[in-house]
Amino acid sequence: MALTSGDAAGDDVTSTFGYLKGALAVTVLGLIASFWIGYASEGHLDDGLSFLVVGIALAVLEISLSFDNAIVNANVLTGMAPIWRKRFLTWGILIAVFGMRLILPLAIVAVAAGIGPLTALHMAIFAPDHYADVLRGAHLQIAAFGGSFLMMVALHYFIDEQKEVDWFARLECRLRACAALQGLEVAFVLIVILGFASMLPSDRVDGYMMGSIAGLACYTVVRQIGKALDGPKGAQRMAAMGGLGAFLYLEVLDASFSFDGVVGAFAMTHDLFLIAIGLGIGAMYVRSMTVMLVEKGALSQFRYLEHGAFYSILVLSVILFVETQIDVSEMATGGVGVLLIAAALWSSVRHNRREEDRHRRRGRERACEAGAADQSNGS
Repeated sequence: MALTSGDAAGDDVTSTFGYLKGALAVTVLGLIASFWIGYASEGHLDDGLSFLVVGIALAVLEISLSFDNAIVNANVLTGMAPIWRKRFLTWGILIAVFGMRLILPLAIVAVAAGIGPLTALHMAIFAPDHYADVLRGAHLQIAAFGGSFLMMVALHYFIDEQKEVDWFARLECRLRACAALQGLEVAFVLIVILGFASMLPSDRVDGYMMGSIAGLACYTVVRQIGKALDGPKGAQRMAAMGGLGAFLYLEVLDASFSFDGVVGAFAMTHDLFLIAIGLGIGAMYVRSMTVMLVEKGALSQFRYLEHGAFYSILVLSVILFVETQIDVSEMATGGVGVLLIAAALWSSVRHNRREEDRHRRRGRERACEAGAADQSNGS
């Protein structure tokens, strides 16, 4: 019995819900915890509701900032060994929630303030305003690190002679042609770094340059580790170790994406645990989207979706460099990413429709030719 369009739509909804079950469960638990933290802090219902609303807002912020992250993750996971893919989707989410969104801010504050990690944790719990001030004070280095790392990620994708599909053909063909120039990406990022450094006061240049070069070095080291682990030392070992290299790359990439969300979260609340809960909820949805993209093969079905993600990464890297000069709204940052991915998705749908129309026309033409041939043979 053939499925109707309504049955197919129902199956799609059921399938999508299946991918989101874990994220929805974490959402319920996280929002309950958000309400409890607010209620327990002051003992008033209004405080509980206020924390609940902030938790929801933080989750939405994280999701809006991480659409592109999910698509890039899916692209890497598609070529990853199954065992490492499973490890990333289990261990990786724990590292993403607790490492990047809880421990990493503590480490940044500890380094920036010259204190121990336990003292930083004590500050986060009992002096959240001071903790937030220290973290915001390190925003210059954070933005510089994230900007240089993410710009290298985007340029590496576009300046690649093996890239076959172009969204904006004129621009991307020229970029692909530049792949023969070794080190072009690094040279370009260094020019950007020096350009923004020239606009900073002299007393801020050292911190900015340290963050920028650290981001550049981190990208280079992670990429070289990945290449070394992918070396020809037996197929089984190569697959496993190659998975380790990709795993490390994805974790550093997630850290670069999470910087903006973590720093922006302190504009909503100074409570470290509420931030971890809200951003953790968003991270779970990113994981669910990643799994769905991999298992449904959405990147192959929508040919420009990956392009939209990398254009979004490029724009985000520019915004992070701009943030070394002026403040940029996190919602604006997330909005640009969502718009670029939506445009790529729409372009992909239009391309698929054109291809379907072309196949139908060819089918009709072949049918007409076959009919004409039959008539000719009959006569």
